[in-house]
Amino acid sequence: MNDKLRLNSPLNIMLFVIPSLIGIFLFMVPIPGEEGVTIPIAVFSNALGDLIGTWVPGIMTAIIVITAIGSLMVKLVKSDSLNNYPFFKNLFDVRPVWVGIRLLGAAYAVMTLFKIGPEWVWSDATGGLLLNSGGLLSLLFSVFFFAGLFLPLLLNFGLLELFGALLSKIMRPLFGLPGRSSIDCLASWLGDGTIGVLLTSKQYEEGYYTKKEAAVIGTTFSVVSITFCLVVISEVGLSDFFLPFYLTVVLSGILTAIIMPRIPPLSNKPNTYFNDQEGKDTMDVIPDGYTRLGYGYKQALVQAQRNNSVLDFFKDGGKNVLDMWMGVAPVIMAIGTTALIIAENTPVFEWIGVPFIPILELLQVPEATAASKTILVGFADMFLPTIFSSGIESELTLFVIASLSVTQLIYMSEVGGLLLGTKIPVSFKDLVIIFLLRTLISLPIIVGVGHIMF
Repeated sequence: MNDKLRLNSPLNIMLFVIPSLIGIFLFMVPIPGEEGVTIPIAVFSNALGDLIGTWVPGIMTAIIVITAIGSLMVKLVKSDSLNNYPFFKNLFDVRPVWVGIRLLGAAYAVMTLFKIGPEWVWSDATGGLLLNSGGLLSLLFSVFFFAGLFLPLLLNFGLLELFGALLSKIMRPLFGLPGRSSIDCLASWLGDGTIGVLLTSKQYEEGYYTKKEAAVIGTTFSVVSITFCLVVISEVGLSDFFLPFYLTVVLSGILTAIIMPRIPPLSNKPNTYFNDQEGKDTMDVIPDGYTRLGYGYKQALVQAQRNNSVLDFFKDGGKNVLDMWMGVAPVIMAIGTTALIIAENTPVFEWIGVPFIPILELLQVPEATAASKTILVGFADMFLPTIFSSGIESELTLFVIASLSVTQLIYMSEVGGLLLGTKIPVSFKDLVIIFLLRTLISLPIIVGVGHIMF
């Protein structure tokens, strides 16, 4: 009885409600910004970027170099003393292939920062696009700082437990996912795909998602933000069509999310947990005597009661920030730069786009040959298809290119590199296959809508 009273005490209820509401506001409430609709975390990130923007490329280079040297030293020295610091062991003790990728990322970062070596490595279209002030890594420095610091507001105070119980009846039959994943999906769709990936990775490591569930969420729901979508549609000169464009992205994204978990490679992922740990209760089964709301609310209060330390909150947040900076940035720099070098300096993406010419002609897309060059270049970076579309005059074709570049989702300069940098169990080969499948599934849907509109 005393335990029940403590669980339902006003203080514990406030401990659940207040942090959860703050988390929802920071990560998921769209607000008008200078460049369109955004979320509060992005506002904070932009403010920090404006304040220290010119310093960030140097800071990120230092982080990437320290990570690479630390990983190399762990492999060479092989000391057991790191076992006493599990967080840092997890951060630096990685497989040899990842040590190599971190070293490559460090080399690219140093070359780009100081503009040394071949220009095709550090130009504004390759390494500079990622590292320079205003580039992706500069943006992610600020986003990771605030997102990592405040991520415990979504994870630790009961919000996921409540939604896990309420939404499992929807998420499980449609997408094969537990109800708590609805928060990841909303954070991705309304906020930013990178935040969704990081949220998913943390829950996977803590045993809330199986390998299959984490892979499905990370590769299916990490859609770019509404603000990014505005930039994309503006880039092709179709800003007046933003609403139908975004509704097309949503329709295509939902249908793809229903199909992708049911076909390889995602359907072949095992339903086991990270490091073979026991899975935690995902609220899919409601005990007798409880409604979904009642059980979810009770579990939310239990979770809130476990996390009543301010010091632990900031310790968890600080670890998140370091994990994001050091675990993800080197991978993005290495793989993203390599993909951009290939896209900018070789005709590889034009060659592999040739098989799409008959498909586009069959779907009656005008200027099919020119459009085919944009189809697969998005694997390197989401903005490349719109850049490669210069010279195309058909509004239908431009609409298809813009919509497809968003729904393809797996681009190596951000989400793809980010996924490879986390513990989410997807390989580079998986990402290539998923990208191609998303392209083939989304293309007819987008073209169909395009023919109705134009």
